[in-house]
Amino acid sequence: TEEEFGEANVAYNKGNFPFSANSRALVTDNSVGFGKVLADESTGKILGVHIMGPNAGEMIAEGVLAMEYGASSEDVARTCYAHPTLSE
Repeated sequence: TEEEFGEANVAYNKGNFPFSANSRALVTDNSVGFGKVLADESTGKILGVHIMGPNAGEMIAEGVLAMEYGASSEDVARTCYAHPTLSE
């Protein structure tokens, strides 16, 4: 968590994305929620992912996979997703 990073003096960047900005979430009336990615400030390596909202249990799998394989936030950002989907 961000609190743990603060206590351990870990330098990180944070990216937030509200479901209210996602087309699929809007048309299916599931726009309450967000995704948050925490990444190492110098390498971009993903250190944590938080997802709150509809389908979070399915979407978190991509974050776990990215962390397992040492992906950076840029690696994930450059991935092409189907549109409109919640996971994009």
